Amino acid sequence: MDSRVQTFFEGLQGKKVAFCGIGGSNLPLIRIFLEHGAKVQARDRRQREQLGDTARQLEELGAELCLGEDYLKNLDADMIFRTPGMKFFLPELDQARKEGRAVTSEMEVFFDLCPCKIYAVTGSDGKTTTTTIISKLLESTGKTVHLGGNIGKPLLPEIASIGPGDVAVVELSSFQLISMRKSPDVAVVTNVSPNHLDIHKDMTEYVEAKKNIVRHQNAFSRAVINADNAIAASFAESVRGQVRLFSRRRASTYGAWLREDGMILVGDTEIMPASDIRLPGMHNVENYLAAISAVWGEVDAESIRKVAKEFSGVQHRMELVRELGEVKYYNDSIGTSPTRTISGTLSVYPDKIILLAGGYDKHLPFEELGKAIVEKVKLLILMGQTADKIEESVKAAPEYQPGHPEILRVSGMEEAVLAAYQAAKSGDIVSLSPACASFDQYTSFEVRGYHFKQLVNALPGTKKKEE
Repeated sequence: MDSRVQTFFEGLQGKKVAFCGIGGSNLPLIRIFLEHGAKVQARDRRQREQLGDTARQLEELGAELCLGEDYLKNLDADMIFRTPGMKFFLPELDQARKEGRAVTSEMEVFFDLCPCKIYAVTGSDGKTTTTTIISKLLESTGKTVHLGGNIGKPLLPEIASIGPGDVAVVELSSFQLISMRKSPDVAVVTNVSPNHLDIHKDMTEYVEAKKNIVRHQNAFSRAVINADNAIAASFAESVRGQVRLFSRRRASTYGAWLREDGMILVGDTEIMPASDIRLPGMHNVENYLAAISAVWGEVDAESIRKVAKEFSGVQHRMELVRELGEVKYYNDSIGTSPTRTISGTLSVYPDKIILLAGGYDKHLPFEELGKAIVEKVKLLILMGQTADKIEESVKAAPEYQPGHPEILRVSGMEEAVLAAYQAAKSGDIVSLSPACASFDQYTSFEVRGYHFKQLVNALPGTKKKEE
């Protein structure tokens, strides 16, 4: 065990530690902190009945539960861990800082203690796929890779088993980055566009949070930045170390880029044709350009080609669920923003799309989504809080004509899938790509995607209708 890690855990004995938000990144930590002698407060807005068996387990381990609407009152702990989705500037957290209490997060402490090289990825779209590609590229060289962060797995609980020769590959959200005061050895910015404006006070705060991924790097670090995205490209001004710009529109001296003939290069070195990439869509070519730029010098071209040809993708990202009666059903539940749906479902598939969209309102603009829907979609099935806004954006599109696309409103996923099944004809594409978060009806986009898959797989027969 690294000496810093050992010192940190030894220092927990008798300390009062509050975890604000039970589950996700905090639940595994609560167990470890209790094992090392900390006096743990497990705080959560949910009531005991909503937590179910988790509440009983935590009390049996020795945690003190603080539940309900007032769960953040009397924050008297020495160390306070906020869950990533919690607003950084909550009054209770501001007051705790004024009182000299340490307000931190799982990922901040991990960065402080991690003994190995860290690759980290952020962006409005493409984070998870790019992070996963980087991990697979590094694994292809025989490296021991620890994959985690916003991708769904906390890494601090396994910090004691990480060696200096390993690598950590982490996905970072704006919620995690907003309080970070340490940047990774290799930072990747896939793109930046409006997102999470329901949580961040404005676009400026969102962008500044993202910029923390490069802001604290040193001269020996590497920053991989999307040259085709204006906001991301502006981050290069804040980089102290090496900058590798990637692009699918122009040549790059040090980063990966896409030549007009479809060949991917790093500088002058040819790597592979983009057609070797198994994942569909130009957005996935961009994800590979970012990943290759991050690992070039550590991973050779042959290994890159092998991974590109074999890696079939991450769940809920343009995932083929079923082909029924010559109709293909895709789960693109990761489409939690308009830009994600535009660059995914609405750019990869031809027309004849039946699109299931709508969900939680993150206060994002839908104008460009409306234009893309008019161009590609034959039937738009809308649900959730944002149904009105999406319909308005479609009808405001310059090329919109009444009935093109047809727009159908439904109450939920069951009705949406049934309507798509009844309307679909041979050669159609049915895609769940909501362009919105899931929180109006589901706890996460994964739960939403699983529900869609369950309903699609339960559809009867081999129905086939010709145009």
